[in-house]
Amino acid sequence: MAIPYEQSGRRSQKARTRSALVDAARALLADGTTPTVEEAAQAADVSRTTAYRYFPNQRALVAAAHPEIDRASLLPDDAPDDPEKRLDLVLEATGRIVLDWEPQLRAGLRLSLEPGADPTGPVLRRGRVIGWILDALAPLAESRPDVDLTRTAVAVRSATGIEAFVWLVDVAGLEREDAVGLMHDNGRAIVRAALA
Repeated sequence: MAIPYEQSGRRSQKARTRSALVDAARALLADGTTPTVEEAAQAADVSRTTAYRYFPNQRALVAAAHPEIDRASLLPDDAPDDPEKRLDLVLEATGRIVLDWEPQLRAGLRLSLEPGADPTGPVLRRGRVIGWILDALAPLAESRPDVDLTRTAVAVRSATGIEAFVWLVDVAGLEREDAVGLMHDNGRAIVRAALA
């Protein structure tokens, strides 16, 4: 079995080089550029050849620059039992993620829309948000077994993610904070409709 380049020899130096490339990619994304490996290498003052050892293509680079939030839950330890209050906490957190990571999320969305791209691939679709919404709605599993919680969580996610944000900002012309507020309202309305 082959050892990945980053795991062989001089690991600390390789970790610093990888971090420099990811930081450069994030800075370029923040400036509105979806960087190529060459552009990130130049910005990080790393040779192209070295950069390609870490990231064989643009998709791998953007995936590395994508926000990594590996938490199983966005709820605090003392989360309320009320599903709507729990949902509010999750929607506030996911709205902040969209605002804080907008350039990276937009780049991932762009790459997922390219011809031949796997829309369920690692750049954009990891399903974390649906899990966080299901966690918020968990108290309903016992009190409302008639409600399809997975379907409800998917509906909330469809109205509150980067896709909805891009439409609200770019097409509808809303300010970013207003778009996040409307997405939050939409998520809450979807859950209320499911419970009605």
